[in-house]
Amino acid sequence: MKRTVWIDLAKGLAILWVVYFHFFTTYDEHAPSPTSGKLWAEVAGAHGWDTPGSTLWTIARGIGYAFSMSGFHPVGLFILLSGWSLAATTWRKADKAPVDWREWYWARFIRLYPMYWVAHLALLLTPFTWLEPIDWRFLVSATGLRMYDIKSNFMYGNAAWWYFALLIQLVAAFPLFFWLIRRLGPWRFLAVGLLIGFGTRYYQLILSPTVGEWTLGGFALSRLPEFALGMTLGVLHLQHRESVERWLLGAPGFFGGLLLYGFAFVFYQGAGPYIGADLYTGTCCFLVVVGLCGWLEKSPFIAKWLGLVGAYSYGIYLIHQPFVIWIGKDIRWMSVWQFALVVFVVLLVLSAAGIFLEKRINQLVDWLQGGDKKKAAA
Repeated sequence: MKRTVWIDLAKGLAILWVVYFHFFTTYDEHAPSPTSGKLWAEVAGAHGWDTPGSTLWTIARGIGYAFSMSGFHPVGLFILLSGWSLAATTWRKADKAPVDWREWYWARFIRLYPMYWVAHLALLLTPFTWLEPIDWRFLVSATGLRMYDIKSNFMYGNAAWWYFALLIQLVAAFPLFFWLIRRLGPWRFLAVGLLIGFGTRYYQLILSPTVGEWTLGGFALSRLPEFALGMTLGVLHLQHRESVERWLLGAPGFFGGLLLYGFAFVFYQGAGPYIGADLYTGTCCFLVVVGLCGWLEKSPFIAKWLGLVGAYSYGIYLIHQPFVIWIGKDIRWMSVWQFALVVFVVLLVLSAAGIFLEKRINQLVDWLQGGDKKKAAA
């Protein structure tokens, strides 16, 4: 099946943003948060840029900090695109023949776990065990069930791997979600998904406040709104491809996302508004990134190389964080311009490493399964 170019481009931009975010927040420990609603005042006051004549510079630096400190928003984009891709590919198969869910689960397992285990091996063999000691939590992490004893395990070793625990829960529940969207249709399914997801978050944040890891993704239903939106859009894209892309790609999506982003701070003003924060910021991020990809895909050079990064974004995600923490702590003495040069080199090297590893692991798994014969038979 031919890959959709702009989806790979969106994943490429998103993973580079995530890597940069983890790098920047290690390099600059005192960066102001864009979620406080007071970004401009914080930037001006903390860095002395509130002197006469420095307004434009303050705004420029504030925008830079807002971009740098919003690098957790692409998580929502990845959840959305995961729902999109799973729903679209499974819907297409279901239109031809009943889905063999055992085969479907096996395909997801060999797509997710081998590279995940290799990343654990890399963590074990590299100098980054100083981040946390290797103990029983390492074995729990290898299962992917990082929500077990969540305070001890969810962020253990490589904190970015919390997303894997969320992902396998969504994959495990996907047949039920798929049955619902086939039975109810995209829009009614989305309404049910929002009701369940927001209800879960209301319980976690208001009725019975619990540790933040459960809302972040320790309990998958708390992120169902983004996943359900992605499934809905994926099915609508199958049915109305031109209309969906006309609204998402290019200026409509990009500027619409930027406009909505201007109100994102509202969702961080207390537990009540935060119920909708992840869906809102994930949607804003999705619109901006996908809108930008509508322009970028017109460049063959960018489409080829950034699309390659997106196609193997999973490998980059799994290996990047210990490296950027290690390097980020060691270069805090650098100026922002020197840091920018290091960022370029690190993003390039980590992208190449992640692509190489994931490609080789996929080839090995395919070989072990006799993949060439299967492809020929298909």
